[in-house]
Amino acid sequence: MTDEWTEPLADLAVRALAECRARGLKAATAESCTGGLVVGALTEIAGSSDVVDRGFVTYSNAAKMSMLGVPTALLETVGAVSAEVARAMAEGAVAASEADVAVAITGIAGPGGSTATKPVGLVHFATSRRGGSTVDERHVLPGDRAAIRRRSVAIALRMIREAAAR
Repeated sequence: MTDEWTEPLADLAVRALAECRARGLKAATAESCTGGLVVGALTEIAGSSDVVDRGFVTYSNAAKMSMLGVPTALLETVGAVSAEVARAMAEGAVAASEADVAVAITGIAGPGGSTATKPVGLVHFATSRRGGSTVDERHVLPGDRAAIRRRSVAIALRMIREAAAR
């Protein structure tokens, strides 16, 4: 993995905001296991209101369905922690906002909640561009709950920057 794990989140947020700003893009987040930490990192930066449209904290499946339009059938067949749901969350965040780009995060930060096929540290990410493509990534992140969540924020900030650039 890259230095995004050790680089200060504020620096990553500044770079994500700058990339969006340079292209005149608004951003949104759709967060489950990070519980709003990504939008928090972005809005910690003064002047971020010209880029950040909104953050959706969709910790429950009901919130994913009602706020982002994630289909019930999808949650029932593949589960909340999946690439398919991350993609649906990102696309739903774009559809339900004024954002041009959205990042979504869903995972198992632990210490409980894991299964044989979905271990603690499994996190799925997706970014979506209005009128464009959706990209997803799967990571199994090491560490305790705090470390997994912090690393997830770092990855999400990088992905926002990359989505703005594509």
